[in-house]
Amino acid sequence: MKIGELAARSGLSQSRIRFYEKIGLLKAVDRRSNGYRVYPKDALVVLEVIATAQGAGFSLDEIRTLMPSDLEKWDHGALMDTLRTKVVEIGRLQERLTRTKARLEGLIEEIEARPDDIDCAANARRVLSRLFDDEDIAAAG
Repeated sequence: MKIGELAARSGLSQSRIRFYEKIGLLKAVDRRSNGYRVYPKDALVVLEVIATAQGAGFSLDEIRTLMPSDLEKWDHGALMDTLRTKVVEIGRLQERLTRTKARLEGLIEEIEARPDDIDCAANARRVLSRLFDDEDIAAAG
């Protein structure tokens, strides 16, 4: 199939497909004498794998390392190890995001609890100075 049809069927832009080809993720592309690219049917599956993996947080380098040149030859052990590693990384990221969210919510509460006798700028200094004091205490502990 030509790139226009592949783009329409995959939902990706032609430039994105060419990019994946350029960096070696999309292989087995034939060129006709007129310069048109012709993609095999499994190119659609490869693009789906790439999009799914990116959506799951895999980098293009990780995808390149993980994906075999022939989709029929997946290394089951390597695939499972990579997936499990990514699940652990996502768990760590979730923990970090949970801590960050809690800090921001606390900051919002402190800012909203502004005493009536100070303006916003003074309140910001008050809150930020306590925030940095808390960080200094945590770093020292």
